Amino acid sequence: MIGGAVYEHLSIVPAWSAAPPASLSMFQGAYAIKPELFWMIIHPLNLLLFIITLACHWKSDRRRNIVAVIAGYGLVLLVTSLYFVPELIGITTTPFSRTPDPELTRRAARWEVLSLVRLALLLLLASLLMMGLSKGNRSATVSARHGLKTA
Repeated sequence: MIGGAVYEHLSIVPAWSAAPPASLSMFQGAYAIKPELFWMIIHPLNLLLFIITLACHWKSDRRRNIVAVIAGYGLVLLVTSLYFVPELIGITTTPFSRTPDPELTRRAARWEVLSLVRLALLLLLASLLMMGLSKGNRSATVSARHGLKTA
């Protein structure tokens, strides 16, 4: 998922956000790109994999990191559905015009910056997940029984 987001920010977003609506032709017409298919598949798949990972590590010290990542990812998905998707649809479905619209260009630039912040948060969550999964596989029950602190 992070790979897809990085790819879009390096190659697709700069092109469409350059001078909308003139730069939006890649989203319109008979040969328009449809990146939403990728995102509609990858997000549920990620959630399923997170839940499987949590189930596999439920009784270990890794659980806290995994739960935090799932909660953070859920928040990212909520914000994405409430702001990023509607705003992107609003921008990219603007009828084509050869004349750039300064207000639309400003909205596209704001969307891009906020999307980069979202990507940074996803990278932080990925790091938290990796730290959690690289912890020793000590059982939380064994730790509690021996008076060991679980983090």
